[in-house]
Amino acid sequence: MQKKPMSAYVHIPFCTQICYYCDFSKVFIKNQPVDSYLEHLLEEFRSYDIQKLRTLYIGGGTPTALSASQLEVLLDGLTKNLDLSVLEELTIEANPGDLDADKIAVLKQSPVNRVSLGVQTFDDKMLKKIGRSHLEKDIYENIDRLKLADFDNISIDLIYALPGQTMEQVKDNVAKAISLDIPHMSLYSLILENHTVFMNRMRRGKLPLPKEELEAEMFEYIIAELERAGFEHYEISNFSKPGFESRHNLMYWDNAEYYGIGAGASGYVDGIRYKNHGPIRHYLNAVEAGNTRITEEHLSQREQMEEEMFLGLRKKSGVSMARFEEKFGRSFDGLYGEIIRDLVQQGLMQIDGDRVRMTKRGLFLGDTVAERFILE
Repeated sequence: MQKKPMSAYVHIPFCTQICYYCDFSKVFIKNQPVDSYLEHLLEEFRSYDIQKLRTLYIGGGTPTALSASQLEVLLDGLTKNLDLSVLEELTIEANPGDLDADKIAVLKQSPVNRVSLGVQTFDDKMLKKIGRSHLEKDIYENIDRLKLADFDNISIDLIYALPGQTMEQVKDNVAKAISLDIPHMSLYSLILENHTVFMNRMRRGKLPLPKEELEAEMFEYIIAELERAGFEHYEISNFSKPGFESRHNLMYWDNAEYYGIGAGASGYVDGIRYKNHGPIRHYLNAVEAGNTRITEEHLSQREQMEEEMFLGLRKKSGVSMARFEEKFGRSFDGLYGEIIRDLVQQGLMQIDGDRVRMTKRGLFLGDTVAERFILE
């Protein structure tokens, strides 16, 4: 019998503003059928008969674009039938501009034990330039409020290599992030996605991005400073104090299965990667029809092995060769030995006992290295 996933991702597609770099499934919240959406989402959640989860992640969009009472409905609906003794981590994403005292009170009364704030940058001018509505002061206010409410597992997202961003600005951001005294940070370089304001500007030649060498310098600086401050660089984009790694994200990188709930959400259940209908109305209709999925992909063993490598190598700890062989019943050396040895020679990978992992240089060239693990 197939084991049921022990993780779930829940998507709240509503935002109070649309950021210029974001291509996630999202809509401006005004005039949207939010209450109906939550009802349908909870109906989809119940359809999987989920009773035990180790991790639950509520992302978006912006979950905290919901009102306090809507948040309460969502959190109660998701957790009332869960065995909370098994639930290790319940994360909710929040925007510093709309996490008020009432919403924090709702979170406090719920099983939420981790809050991830979409800070992106501390620079007010840059925040405006990238389409964010919050200000630097909102970040400090939110962190203080969360700490007062006894939330100790707080994470922030920061983006570097933003348009026109200098090394000095990155240094300033990192210093301010460290001063927050929180245990987790995710730092992403700006990636231009289709159907975003930034991609349109770039195509018109109106987006001055830092050169690749400067971006590499920024990445190296971030790693060095955060490690100096006691953070472990446990995954390409993620840094944590000991014991505060994102368990939900580690689940992704361990290539485990998970439920994807909500409009535009992706999931991985019974060897099938699937994606739900994205547009709100389409999703509501799909829930009522009893099938929320718009695409399903049955992964072959070859594809599963490739994913095991792509995802696992994002982690500092890399991939266990023994676990790989146990999972797939194939010789690791037979499949990848030659490639690994070549990458070790290039200084991009290293072998530590049973594990293969990327070097710091390899981590920066992550996608290029990952491509080598596509099996012919």
